[in-house]
Amino acid sequence: MTGSAKGTVRLARASIVLACLVFALKYLAYWLTGSVALLSDALESIVNIAAAAGALLALHISAKPADDNHPFGHSKAEYFSAVLEGVLIVVAALAIVRAAYGGLIDPEPIDAPVEGLAITALASLINAGWAFLLFKEGRKARSPALLADARHLMSDVVTSAGVFAGVGLVALTGWLVLDPLLAIAVAINILWSGWRLIRESVAGLMDEAVAPELLEEITRLITDNAEGAIQAHDVRTRHAGPKTFVVFHLVVDGEMSVATSHAICDRIEAAIKRGVPGAIVTIHVEPETKIKQDGVPVGPA
Repeated sequence: MTGSAKGTVRLARASIVLACLVFALKYLAYWLTGSVALLSDALESIVNIAAAAGALLALHISAKPADDNHPFGHSKAEYFSAVLEGVLIVVAALAIVRAAYGGLIDPEPIDAPVEGLAITALASLINAGWAFLLFKEGRKARSPALLADARHLMSDVVTSAGVFAGVGLVALTGWLVLDPLLAIAVAINILWSGWRLIRESVAGLMDEAVAPELLEEITRLITDNAEGAIQAHDVRTRHAGPKTFVVFHLVVDGEMSVATSHAICDRIEAAIKRGVPGAIVTIHVEPETKIKQDGVPVGPA
């Protein structure tokens, strides 16, 4: 396991510990107040625990080296973790709606709102700080599992802020029906979050191409470092966890030696790997008879 992989695994382990702490704080807030909205906030934290555990397992699997059965490695395991997290979010949302329905039928007053809201605020601050750290390290390691966890935590922070304001309003006005209505609003918000997470993860599993901006940068790196070649064409890309696969055809003079064409390929590959960390580059060399009209000129042969 590389140093980067070990770092992401450590973050995933810490996420489980913090998720348990946050859940305990939020459930304590619900226990003190009896608020259905605060219960919905606590239920979402159960998802955080399960998702962090799933992310840890996925990171362990994705860090394994390539083998005979998985010659391209195990990076896509992280997408399965993100899909699982999305599904769990949907399950949590349905549980929240069920709890909120009971509150609509028979609304109850909120006890100890000040203490409950103070505990909720502390839990949200912990979540926000950890989410920012996961965003930073997840982008650095290009880890779908860590980024999915970070996005969900930020969604949790936004949800908690809404719940905080709403429960405070219930305590001030005495409008008890606001409490279950808030819980339903929380459920809708996290359903949207779960849908986005599942959609992005499925895109990774379906080998979706890199963003147009990154493709443009990869093409520029090819053209800027292909001196001696004629053209590049059929540039294809896909993400697999922290890895970016780049495959294209490079047209050279048919009389060029293997050693010379190989040197050009090495130069291009090194440039792409510098510009796109984690890139896996495959170049197919062809003679000038294979030139295509839609290819990218890379300079005189």
